[in-house]
Amino acid sequence: MSCDRWPNLVAMFFEQAERLGETPFLWSKSQGSYRPLSWREAADRAAALASSLKKLGVARGDRVVIVSENRPEWLIADIAIMACGGITAPAYTTNTIADHVHILENSAAKGAIVSTRRLATRFLPAAHKAPSLSFVVAIEDPALQQDLGVAVHRWDDLIATGGSAPWPKARWKRDDVACIIYTSGTGGAPKGVMLSHGALLHNCAGATEALLEIGLEHEVFLSFLPLSHSYEHTAGQFFPIAIGAQIYYAEGVETLAANLIEARPTIMVSVPRLYDTLRGRILRGIEKKGGLSEKLFKKTVSIGERRYRDPKSLALWERAADPLLTLLVRRKAMARFGGRLKAMVSGGGPLNPEVGLFFQALGLRILQGYGQTESGPVVSVNPPSRPKLHTVGPPIRNTEVRIAEDGEILVRGELVMKGYWQDPALTERTIIDGWLHTGDVGVIDGDGHLQITDRKKDIIVNSGGDNISPQRVEGMLSLEPEIAQAMVMGDRRPHLVGLLVPDAAWLASWAAANGKSGTALPELRDDPDLHKVLYDVIQRVNRNLSSIERVRRFAVAAEPFTIENGQMTPTLKVRRHAVCAVYGKILEDLYN
Repeated sequence: MSCDRWPNLVAMFFEQAERLGETPFLWSKSQGSYRPLSWREAADRAAALASSLKKLGVARGDRVVIVSENRPEWLIADIAIMACGGITAPAYTTNTIADHVHILENSAAKGAIVSTRRLATRFLPAAHKAPSLSFVVAIEDPALQQDLGVAVHRWDDLIATGGSAPWPKARWKRDDVACIIYTSGTGGAPKGVMLSHGALLHNCAGATEALLEIGLEHEVFLSFLPLSHSYEHTAGQFFPIAIGAQIYYAEGVETLAANLIEARPTIMVSVPRLYDTLRGRILRGIEKKGGLSEKLFKKTVSIGERRYRDPKSLALWERAADPLLTLLVRRKAMARFGGRLKAMVSGGGPLNPEVGLFFQALGLRILQGYGQTESGPVVSVNPPSRPKLHTVGPPIRNTEVRIAEDGEILVRGELVMKGYWQDPALTERTIIDGWLHTGDVGVIDGDGHLQITDRKKDIIVNSGGDNISPQRVEGMLSLEPEIAQAMVMGDRRPHLVGLLVPDAAWLASWAAANGKSGTALPELRDDPDLHKVLYDVIQRVNRNLSSIERVRRFAVAAEPFTIENGQMTPTLKVRRHAVCAVYGKILEDLYN
């Protein structure tokens, strides 16, 4: 059934469950191996939970928070909340107590569903401060019962109590609010984005049409990005539901390599930072092997990259050797991802074209897309048969995109949010005459492909009035094997300065080879020999940058940018304001 015909997300889910019945649907680890939950089992549990939530007082429009890692219960809770009339308000598992307080107070949540004791330790103190909260559901640990001033219910009890409930016939319209997704806050406090059922269904329809040529039959997804982020929520949950796919839940980012081989996904949805990391790991592994393996690998990548740019540039012997290199090299690379990937989709931030070209050369099709939470989130995606790696592809179906006079990307269509929760003033500044003002800057090429040049608010305007894209410079720096992360600044200044985080594996190897007493960043941060090496790296990068983009001076960070220290969002974007709060004075001193 076309996504255009479904009136809401609940109807889509239960109709797919009716059609697919006992087919495996949700896979999670149990006793060391993946075990499935069928479509019918998932639907029965969602219906039971919806019935119990109604008895707990959840009425039309009430908000219910989900605090959980990715697992089958996340999807079941999401469907159940909407099925009983509520609105889902997901929270990141990395949230601090203050973050939880903000979401609970801002959304005026009636209830919350929490998975584990570990996550509860930061949520329960916030629950004490939320006057609107009337119940908490504990998925795993009944010991969550403590003096919260609210009732604590066991997940299994609610499923059992509502066990005989019929599958609900939700009567929501496409225009009704389905969820409030809180942005991950690269520039300050998270904002609640109201997304309608229609916005997510619009995204699913657009993604289906864009990827239809790869088959979209018997698809398998591996879910590991946080489901509280709009990208995974739509592309990793509702899109698989729309096409009747199976979803495996990764145990965590640290086990991703093993889970990829176990799940053998056919479609992979991730953010650029992960692809950067995977590329780095592959290159380091090949360099370590050395010898013939390294030579064959480099030749495979070289031929693949040139074939992408201009197939006619290949010599006759290279065309003849290419199929053999596929057998010897590309199949091994594909096996690291499970062996049956049809496409890797990158979103949530700009993908460096060199990273995309690397995977494309290895026979791993990578499709860069574009969007933001306020658009559900997908706006555009590259088509599988003709990707242009320096672009984010053409807009998905029934989506209007135009470029404003100042270069800002404007979007219009059913995918646009209903507005910011409890913030009509900001909504009016963001949606004008139906057009979503994205805050991103870009151009549309002759083929109708959208190219993002930068975030409007992140663009650096130097003292000479030149506009500089920090993301382009940072992306080129982080491609170097010595550098894991980089941030540049230079607004109203004569030139750029940078903050660098050396790659941990490279740093340890370099330190050992040079007889340094320490091998980690804290001990080596101010080492003059390290600074000399990094200076040479910057000069290497500067040769490929224009004069205004070149980094003139730099400092080394005391530690990596991470989610835990608040310097990265849960989707691995640098929180510039947070980094500047720590290193701003050091960076300013570089101009003296």
